[in-house]
Amino acid sequence: MSVFDDARLDDRAALAGADEVLRRLASAGARLRREAGEALRATTTLADTPRPRAVVAAGAEARFIRAIVEPVCPVPFVAWPTHGLPGWVGALDLVVVLASDAAHAGLISTVHEAVRRGAQVVIACPGHSPIAEHAAGSSTTLLPTSTGDTLAAAIVALTAMHVMQLGPSVDSELVAEAMDKVAEDCSPSVETIENPAKEVALGLADTQPLVWGGSVLAARASRRVAEAFRAASGRAALAADVEELLPVLDAAAPRDPFADPFEDLGSADRRPCLVVLDDGNGDELVRSGQTRLLAAAERNDIRVCVIAHQSGSAVERYAALLQTGMYASVYLAVGLGRYHDL
Repeated sequence: MSVFDDARLDDRAALAGADEVLRRLASAGARLRREAGEALRATTTLADTPRPRAVVAAGAEARFIRAIVEPVCPVPFVAWPTHGLPGWVGALDLVVVLASDAAHAGLISTVHEAVRRGAQVVIACPGHSPIAEHAAGSSTTLLPTSTGDTLAAAIVALTAMHVMQLGPSVDSELVAEAMDKVAEDCSPSVETIENPAKEVALGLADTQPLVWGGSVLAARASRRVAEAFRAASGRAALAADVEELLPVLDAAAPRDPFADPFEDLGSADRRPCLVVLDDGNGDELVRSGQTRLLAAAERNDIRVCVIAHQSGSAVERYAALLQTGMYASVYLAVGLGRYHDL
């Protein structure tokens, strides 16, 4: 286990160890612009496509696609997490596949099955790849990808579904700008006192992360961010609903005012830190849940870190929350001296 050293967050030598992953985060907006530009011609061909009986989404970010599309989709929408397809899928249905990175055998099998059944297929994947070969057919539209960025590919697929009148309008340029703004605010050159991601990393220094997002999209982002915190710290990190987190907060041991801040604690002695992802959702249940969590944290003297992005479209806010959380995970690893594990 490692002891967190906050001096590393503004130390150029320490930050240099995470340069590669920080550069990839900083280029997220550029990757989205590239993917959107390369897929533009293929996307426009979908304008006159007949409305399908139902839509099935498979592959990376399928649940993200569902969260955006399902509330307004005029036909039934299913996110299918396992390989294969539901038994009812046939020639009247649309299968949307996201495979911007290396596709596993199960997803290739899903695509092959969709083509065999005669379903319409819209697939975001590299043009020259095994899954593209299995997807080839008269009812297939390929949205070419080249950066391996699953979120960028998902946004391209959302654009295609809007063209098909199955989902809301998504402005990829505005999403890219939101990503650029996070990259600017969370840049390694911005000192901790002004850097929201470094502040979150500092708050997580000696704690066990508990991550909460109230809306459907914020909850989706919370799971991704918790995964990143686990990888960065080697500690358990929980993303859960209000009712699951409240008992954990109330069970926290009282803070020891005489504890050595430089002591390397074991997991049993480490206190939780509540990380709230706030996308500005005004739903009464979401606001009530956040109020209950913050009250429990205050009652039990538990540290709270808030990542808030409340302007722009739902996709812009989701992307900004996710990117800020990812930056925070990198700085957490840097502070712990674990950047070589990224």
